[in-house]
Amino acid sequence: MKPPFPAGTQRVQFETWLPYPPDEVWPFFCDPKNLERITPPWLNFQVVDSSGPLGADTTIDYKLRFRGIPMKWRTLLLEWEPGKRFVDTSLKGAFKIWHHEHRFEAVDGGTRMTDTVHYLVPFGWLGRTFSGWMVARDVRAIFAYREKVIREIFPAQTASADERSSAALST
Repeated sequence: MKPPFPAGTQRVQFETWLPYPPDEVWPFFCDPKNLERITPPWLNFQVVDSSGPLGADTTIDYKLRFRGIPMKWRTLLLEWEPGKRFVDTSLKGAFKIWHHEHRFEAVDGGTRMTDTVHYLVPFGWLGRTFSGWMVARDVRAIFAYREKVIREIFPAQTASADERSSAALST
């Protein structure tokens, strides 16, 4: 379920197919620390705190540098369907609106991960006019980096879930 979004809200969608079933992919995304690993280094992203195990109503606090500006970001998990999907929204951060749905679907013997993001830059039409194109470029770059790293964590060659888990924890 998604709320109605105000005029000017952008929608982007990214899909990645991984050669592993959802029950092998899902656990990686249940650890907020793994977000540090799949976020580009130029954001200096760090998980600061979590209100508890991931699930509906969990909040996660981060710090990062967006376009060189240090900031704090707080995410609320709105929906949580283990093995299938979760939805987070920004309570505090760089965007007036950030609503991110993560879907995990069994497809062709693997998992299709679909990220759908609705975002709105701050400062109304002025923000959209002067920074909208840069933000769109940055969002695409962030998700391109995520896809690259996720494909390295879940490679096409055969690796056991334990080996991938160890690799995820060792970095």
